Amino acid sequence: MTIRREDIKEFTEKYGKICKKNDSVDKKLFSDYGVKRGLRDVNGKGVLTGITNISRVESTMMVDGKSVPCEGKLYYRGYKIQDLVKGFMQNNRYGFEEVAYLLLFGSLPNYSELEEFKKMMAAFRRLPTNFVRDVIMKAPSSDIMNSLTKSVLTLASYDRNVSDTSVENVIRQSIQLIGTFPMLSVYGYHAYNHYKKNKSLYIHRPKPELSTSENFLRMLRPDKQYTELEAKVLDLALVLHMEHGGGNNSTFTTRVVTSSGSDTYSTIAAALSSLKGPRHGGANIMVVEMFKDIKANVKDIKDETEIKEYLKKILRREAFNKKGLIYGMGHAVYSISDPRADIFKKFVKQLATEKGREKDFALYSMIERLAPEVIAEERHIYKGVSANVDFYSGLVYSMLDIPEELYTPMFAIARIVGWSAHRLEEIINADKIIRPAYVSNCTYNEYVDISER
Repeated sequence: MTIRREDIKEFTEKYGKICKKNDSVDKKLFSDYGVKRGLRDVNGKGVLTGITNISRVESTMMVDGKSVPCEGKLYYRGYKIQDLVKGFMQNNRYGFEEVAYLLLFGSLPNYSELEEFKKMMAAFRRLPTNFVRDVIMKAPSSDIMNSLTKSVLTLASYDRNVSDTSVENVIRQSIQLIGTFPMLSVYGYHAYNHYKKNKSLYIHRPKPELSTSENFLRMLRPDKQYTELEAKVLDLALVLHMEHGGGNNSTFTTRVVTSSGSDTYSTIAAALSSLKGPRHGGANIMVVEMFKDIKANVKDIKDETEIKEYLKKILRREAFNKKGLIYGMGHAVYSISDPRADIFKKFVKQLATEKGREKDFALYSMIERLAPEVIAEERHIYKGVSANVDFYSGLVYSMLDIPEELYTPMFAIARIVGWSAHRLEEIINADKIIRPAYVSNCTYNEYVDISER
């Protein structure tokens, strides 16, 4: 039996209207029942759903008994993110593996522990025989997050202990996924680039002695070449995106699915599906698209007055995508500053100089300064709005010649570490399935026989 596209369109439009009518909930009911929409109170503060030792985010402090905004702070296992970055940067080390060890196991590694962990990571940078050909190359997708999720779920078929949720087995599975995520992402992109865009196909194997960021650039680029600064800045980006307090959507998803007793591959696939959503993982892409739009529509990008007026048009839904948002500005938790953006900015400047992108960096810096002023004027929001980490990450990825299709997978390559740490913590501490309550607002109906409907 076949069906015409026109018939499908007519059917879905008809029942779309029915769904919108029958599923719409009166917004007033949320306040009447005291429902915390999005698990947030009326002030936007998250509802407490758990306790974690993995990381901590601070955006307020108590002054005279009142909570007031402060400079943003981020801690991994109690260590300030600034101190961790300074530690591996000043000793000219790559930080991804070291910080991954910290988040997974709760303490900073010594030299021998770090080398042992790196060897284990290197050993897991491999895929099953013919996996690239039989899984990644088959039905490539323009959405690399879909390709990545498919690959993760398929890896479960190659794991003899897929359903073993012991801490020891989950550690093994987690390190394997952390090690293979760059491969799955890059190979997924190359398959799409070859089969869908008719470009040349490159499949470079990772080298065991290289760091995660070095291997990523090596596998991505046709000539396998990269500079030390490129690899170091990418390494920093991965560290800064690795974990963020446990309350974000994908990490909460990880803990929800873990609490049901599900296996590691299904849990991480669920987290990937959450991160894929544009409200969560797509901010850096939108920043890059917004800047393209600004450069295309502002005659003189050095003219602050002209830039400011265009930002007002964006907020008034008159320009760019008409959503009324200046992407990369503001954060659900931070107000005065995002420590990750503060750390990132000076290294972004170095990379811009190496790449001859000083004009782009100058434009980003100008908008970072002007946007809070414009938002305050237009929205009458004076609590503080600052650039978040995604404001600069899109610029970094573009300077590294990373295609936009890989921007959200880059987030996943970093955040898989945080997800894994939270999965382990949930397994060790929780003995209940996470099950929130919903207020039922449905009316009672008498059943009517089909002949009388």
